[in-house]
Amino acid sequence: MTPRATGRVPALTGIRTVAALGVCLTHAAYWTGHYTDDYLGRLLSRFEVGVALFFVLSGFLLFSPWVRALHDARADAPAKYPPLGRYAWHRARRILPAYWLTVIAVYVIFLFRTDTSEFGQGWSGLLRNLTFTQVYGLGHLHTGLTQMWSMAAEVAYYVALPAVAWLIAHLACRGRWRPDLLLVCLGALLLISPIWTVVTHGSAGIDFTARLWPPAFASWFVGGMILAVLARLVTSWPALPSVGAAVIAFVISGGAIAGEPTIVPLETGAALVKHTLYLVVAVGLIAPLAIGRDAGTADDWWSRFCGSRPMVWLGEISYEFFLVHVMVLEFVMDLLGYSVFTGSTAAAFLVTSAISVPVAWVLHRITAPLWRVSPRRDFRTRR
Repeated sequence: MTPRATGRVPALTGIRTVAALGVCLTHAAYWTGHYTDDYLGRLLSRFEVGVALFFVLSGFLLFSPWVRALHDARADAPAKYPPLGRYAWHRARRILPAYWLTVIAVYVIFLFRTDTSEFGQGWSGLLRNLTFTQVYGLGHLHTGLTQMWSMAAEVAYYVALPAVAWLIAHLACRGRWRPDLLLVCLGALLLISPIWTVVTHGSAGIDFTARLWPPAFASWFVGGMILAVLARLVTSWPALPSVGAAVIAFVISGGAIAGEPTIVPLETGAALVKHTLYLVVAVGLIAPLAIGRDAGTADDWWSRFCGSRPMVWLGEISYEFFLVHVMVLEFVMDLLGYSVFTGSTAAAFLVTSAISVPVAWVLHRITAPLWRVSPRRDFRTRR
């Protein structure tokens, strides 16, 4: 989902492949009718944890410049925070072209396809999807764009980050390196999602779609921000216990304790457990790649795997893969002769992935010139 923000650490690009393929697998399981309320069905649904991976990674990458500014600040000079205009421009030109092209293409394609769903149709649906407002109210998630609920949350975090980062860095830390205060503030922000979950599950008067609004998943993004601080404090983060904890958390998430196979379980307790387990999975997989003097390049098995050429290459196009894979899955179901909620999950996943990769590569190549322009050349052109 989240576009690559830096190419400095290959393994952090490669981990995006794990996230994107996980999301594709869980959608294949849903479309082929394997979201059953037994352990295997629940576990297949939990591969949506790829979204948590994307959110944690975004929080880490986008908050790191603020942490760096505080860490490098001198006593006689204020911290030099990342320029807001540059940040906004870079995020917009990386996110929007591929996203808008995908949304428009899907709506055009569905002019020639029979869609029994009434959700997200017409000009109002198109406008909602183009403006990341499709999660606010029922009936706006288009059949070929159902995964984009997470993009609505992601973009909201992008918009909120500069203000939140400035409040923490400038007001709480006074522009100085105060990791203790940073962690206290971020620890408080971790409570946003649990509180939101309790409130939205406990009141019948609140819009049901509020369970998909950005605050519901903000703790994952904050988890990445905490990793950005820890990266300046911790010299190493062993891969084996960290990845092991992530695997254990994922295995546990398949149990009934994390609720039924759906994005947000109906029971408050199950929703809280599931959210926490996903945070453990995402942090456990990303921390060894992000923390340490040689993070992501250390000679350990997890860094080598995520930093391998195939993983990095796929990670480079993971955003575009995420954008197109649901629409591709639509055609794959037809290609394999499956009606909705029937068929082989493995076959649907493999064929969808095989087709989505070249489609994503083409989309990546088309939009790359728009966001790979060097800042100096870009601003010369704009002047």
